[in-house]
Amino acid sequence: MTTPDDASRPLTARAHGSALRGRGWLNTGGADLSLEDLRGKIVLLDFWTFCCVNCLHVLDELRPLEEKWAEELVVIGVHSPKFEFEKDPVALEANIERYEVTHPVLDDPELLTWTEYGARAWPTLMVLDTQGRIAGNLSGEGHAANLDQLIGRLVAEGEADGSLRRGPAPTVLAERVPQTLRFPSKLAALPDGRLVVSDAGQHRLVVFEVDGATVDEVIGEGRRGRTDGDAETAQLAEPNGVIALPEEIAEEVGYDLLVADTANHLLRGVKVGQDRLLRPRTATEVTTVAGTGAQWMQGEPLPRGEGDPRSFSLSTPWDLTWSHALNRAVITMAGIHQMWTFDPVTGALMVLAGTTQEGLVDGPVVSSWWAQPSGVDELADGRIVVADSESSAVRVIDPQTMTVSTLVGKGLFDFGHVDGPAEDARLQHPLGVTALPDGRIAVADTYNGAIRLIDEHGAEDGSATVVTVATDLDEPSGAIVGPPVDGIGQLVVVESGAHRVTWVPVAKAAERVLDHGAQRSERPATEVGPGPLTVRVLFTPPEGHKLDNSLGPSTQVTVSTTPQTMITAGGGVGTDLERTIELDPAYTEGVLHINARAASCDADPAVEFPACHMHQQDWGVPIRVVEGAPTTLDLSLLA
Repeated sequence: MTTPDDASRPLTARAHGSALRGRGWLNTGGADLSLEDLRGKIVLLDFWTFCCVNCLHVLDELRPLEEKWAEELVVIGVHSPKFEFEKDPVALEANIERYEVTHPVLDDPELLTWTEYGARAWPTLMVLDTQGRIAGNLSGEGHAANLDQLIGRLVAEGEADGSLRRGPAPTVLAERVPQTLRFPSKLAALPDGRLVVSDAGQHRLVVFEVDGATVDEVIGEGRRGRTDGDAETAQLAEPNGVIALPEEIAEEVGYDLLVADTANHLLRGVKVGQDRLLRPRTATEVTTVAGTGAQWMQGEPLPRGEGDPRSFSLSTPWDLTWSHALNRAVITMAGIHQMWTFDPVTGALMVLAGTTQEGLVDGPVVSSWWAQPSGVDELADGRIVVADSESSAVRVIDPQTMTVSTLVGKGLFDFGHVDGPAEDARLQHPLGVTALPDGRIAVADTYNGAIRLIDEHGAEDGSATVVTVATDLDEPSGAIVGPPVDGIGQLVVVESGAHRVTWVPVAKAAERVLDHGAQRSERPATEVGPGPLTVRVLFTPPEGHKLDNSLGPSTQVTVSTTPQTMITAGGGVGTDLERTIELDPAYTEGVLHINARAASCDADPAVEFPACHMHQQDWGVPIRVVEGAPTTLDLSLLA
């Protein structure tokens, strides 16, 4: 299957889509679907994987399109896993429910359909016309407006030639039954001992009594939304991180909790109701303290500690901790691979670390690269420890030197379950980190279903070590330190996949050194010739737009490889969408990393203030060097 370079070419020039092949289908009531079954519909193939925050953004972008074009459009999610855990059909079914995916999903664990359509990155979108032909090929997120225009044109084409077939999508959804917790994510302890759990799957917070079992209060209506108000009327969307503010800060700002309202791209403040002796209970109140409610996109300003924090867009804030060293909250801004801070007293919001580029790069905070940071805590010495989920890493920010270092983790595609020396250890998509009283770091190793412990000075030579203290958990995603039981330390763990909070003892007798093997993400390698290799990023501005050079070059492409020495020339940052690179003949396999950005604006000269948009995508393409193979590699940003 090939796609034309120009999506505006005539219908007859469009290539036919390939068959939809995989292990099975979900959200169809057990029925298998084929392109022939969907003939007459506009079909949008969304190649995604549930670990990927950019894929989650696309799910939200598609919801309005699915509603607007309900009679003409069928969205098909093609689940193409990155991590081993994501290949589990039970886990896939659970995460389809978790993220409220309401269209058919093809389970493609062997990447059969991914390969047929030439997908090279998560997310990738392919649009097929009413005759099953490729009409559009897009990588990354932020394409909702482009997709809306394209679907409108294809609907008009289908109406003109009589091929359009209207009617509802072939979706069959299971009924959701309310329960105490559904896919909870994080938790915090209030000063009076009550536990607050972010009930992400039901868009609310649940406050438990000190026993951790009796529900004291539910905060949030339970439906996706972003309304402020009291406990019964307030609305949230997939809340994750939650922290209890220091009591003196809470008293000054008038709320007790700071919440990462993840899918709303907001920070919310919550004043928690309390029982009072011989007087009525105080009311709970939810307010918005930071964010516009819109997702931050490339080209928008980043906060620098000035202005109203509610005037800045956020992008999928996932977790929070209070930094006593910085005297402010630290936020994992997972959606744009950064770390931010927020001062509730002054309202100052600012970037702490990260460039928005995805990867694992240590050094000064301003030039560091992150990969979907999703868990954070403060260590006793004031350093900030972070679970960097997509690189399966645990990293540390030193606020004194403003530098970043990595304790465990090797890169975006390296994972596994390996204990021992930290330099050899492997995790699999960790979502939580917790500073323990003895100085060690507990890791909620989510996709391994384990709690791991990092001792920064555990080896005889003073280097870091990793052990496993609990296994067979169901997607542990966050933890706090609980009171000891019989002298044994306890972790209170959110077991997200099991919809519960679990107590895990941190006992010396439970520590094990396991080695289930180091792994790499399995994706089909692209065969390329020995070189020189020409890499082309295909980008056509959306209809009515042009490349924008008003603030400098409109495009930027960064090229590198793993291993780093595989590329001998042509790497680094440039403005050309076409780059020729030289590969070291000593290597026959590696990964080619390309980050591309392109800015486009309204082309109509009569528009006084043209709307502009930044398009961005990261590709990690496994390559195999083979004599006689193609020496050109095309990657579609928007084609």
